[in-house]
Amino acid sequence: MLNESTRTSVPGQRAPSDPLVGAGDPRGRTDGLGWVTRAIFADPGVTVTVGDDPGATVRYAVIPSLDNARFLLPLASRRVTAASLLAYNALRPPKVRAGRAAVGALARAGLLGLTKAPVLSVHATEPGNLLAAFLAEKLGEPRLHAAIGIRPPDPHHKPTLQLFDDHGRPRGYAKIGWNDGTRAMVRAEAATLADLPTGGGFPPAPRLVLHTRWNGREIAVIEPMPRTVRRIRRPGRPRLDAMLAVARRGGPPAPPAPVTALIGTWRQRAAGADPRIHGFIDALDTDLTLELGDWHGDWVPWNMARHRGGLLVWDWENRSAGVPVGFDLAHQAFQTVLSTHGRPAAECAVAVDEALREHGPALGLDAERQRFVADAYLVELWLRTYELSGGGAGWNPKLHPALLDVLATRLPR
Repeated sequence: MLNESTRTSVPGQRAPSDPLVGAGDPRGRTDGLGWVTRAIFADPGVTVTVGDDPGATVRYAVIPSLDNARFLLPLASRRVTAASLLAYNALRPPKVRAGRAAVGALARAGLLGLTKAPVLSVHATEPGNLLAAFLAEKLGEPRLHAAIGIRPPDPHHKPTLQLFDDHGRPRGYAKIGWNDGTRAMVRAEAATLADLPTGGGFPPAPRLVLHTRWNGREIAVIEPMPRTVRRIRRPGRPRLDAMLAVARRGGPPAPPAPVTALIGTWRQRAAGADPRIHGFIDALDTDLTLELGDWHGDWVPWNMARHRGGLLVWDWENRSAGVPVGFDLAHQAFQTVLSTHGRPAAECAVAVDEALREHGPALGLDAERQRFVADAYLVELWLRTYELSGGGAGWNPKLHPALLDVLATRLPR
């Protein structure tokens, strides 16, 4: 039996406002463990307590601790617990991979108690009150076990579940939309995955197996990745051929076109927004022509893997059409500096400029078009942030008002 943690005075816990959330219930916490458990264990017929109760409907080990929770491991069996840690471990950074391998070995040997990880005990009045049971029925499985990732609370984040059967075999990857913004993102990804092209160098993606709703949540279940996927080498190197295949949907290049439609769409999306963004859009209203196409929308190294000599690419929730070729290149540069190195938006914008100078010519972009794509990408990114804020997701403090300040230095009015 794993270490039993106290049921009261849990650090980071607030007095719950929901009468269904009792004292000691992790759903009353304000940290990542709190928001994820509120999203996943939302049914009023479910109670969650901190402490190991062998009679619970399901039990989870909290890795590594309550106050630094990163992962909820299902304790259905040694096989399932170990699989939750070891599946796709080749995609992890070396340090994370080593840690998961070590804990997975303990789980397989029945020695997970040595980690002294606290346990969440979940009781359900009916099996269907639990999301994993609901998804098992929808997918025609007798039973599914959910390994649940924990991220810091953020209105833009979506809880994710890795689903395993009783043998520890991966059966799917579920994304949970829980507010207007994230529900829209889940719907968008479901629609995109149903319509992705094949061939022409277009990178394959895990397919959609279920799109459903549960307790006000929007849910997309995506098929497991092949077991042979591996972490990409040289993650900072842009995969330009694959970017172009996405932009062209696996077809030939499109002829240069005016940006009139893009500008018009931006103006519609910016309705009611900070007046400054309208000035920046006006500054980009030019007679310049360039190739327009699709973009993945979140092209970053951690959304792709090596598979059969090519790329496997996932997380298509931000895909859209009619944007300048080069947006995915700009996004990889910006987000790598922002997320990996924690640098401010102004430095991320410089990284965009540098990436476009180095690789833009291979995408058909001369110096003038490189600058346009960089500025246009920053406008697009701010508009996305604005739309999420209006969908109940709140502002991303890394991007607002910082992106407007950056644009003010680049597009003076």
